[in-house]
Amino acid sequence: MTEPTIIFEDENILVIDKLAGLPVHGHDADPAGTVVEWFLKHSPEAKGVGEPRLGKDGKEIERSGVVHRLDKETSGVMVLSKNQDTFDSLKTQFQERQVKKEYSALVYGHMKEKWGTINRAIGRSNRDFRRRSAERGAKGHLREAVTDWEVLKQGEYQGEKFAYLKLLPKTGRMHQLRVHLKAVGHPIVGDKLYAGKKLEQSNNLGLGRLALHAHKLEIEQNGNKREFQSELPVEILSATQNIA
Repeated sequence: MTEPTIIFEDENILVIDKLAGLPVHGHDADPAGTVVEWFLKHSPEAKGVGEPRLGKDGKEIERSGVVHRLDKETSGVMVLSKNQDTFDSLKTQFQERQVKKEYSALVYGHMKEKWGTINRAIGRSNRDFRRRSAERGAKGHLREAVTDWEVLKQGEYQGEKFAYLKLLPKTGRMHQLRVHLKAVGHPIVGDKLYAGKKLEQSNNLGLGRLALHAHKLEIEQNGNKREFQSELPVEILSATQNIA
């Protein structure tokens, strides 16, 4: 596997730049080729840090050190915990919405406003068990989800309209950004799960991946605010520059 890049490390945390296509953890007893597998080789003392979680097969998922996760196809900054005290502190920060997260994304079409907020509760899709939904017909327990967004650039590529956005999620629901952008009619470019016909009919800016990147993460450590940053991958940067 291609290893993540280390952004920062001390005795308590490891901050990485996760590559697109690299899953955070596996769903069976042998999570080969995952962030967690790599992390435990790098920091074996972190084995067992976190909270046990069972997969659908009833077996425990190896997710030592994982406080938050990024989707497999999303790249960018992610923090891992080396010990339980740090894990507990970070988990509280995420739960109480004290962590600041900033993402960069390319979406289909043009936004009508310069900025705005998507405030739509998220439930499960009634059509596909893999997907979440923030639209009418969502089933199950609907959980509050809020995303602020700002247009950084809009234009065209090969005659098709695209927008480059800064996304600031205020909550941390599964697939939140992808679901919210789909719900307002502007799915993220390259999203095989949520873009539907737009993906099939678009030039997709020539990208072969999901155009979503975790750009910045701010946490509190030892009473101080710490911000970590991951620069845009070359392919996404090039795509933003191709919009004119």
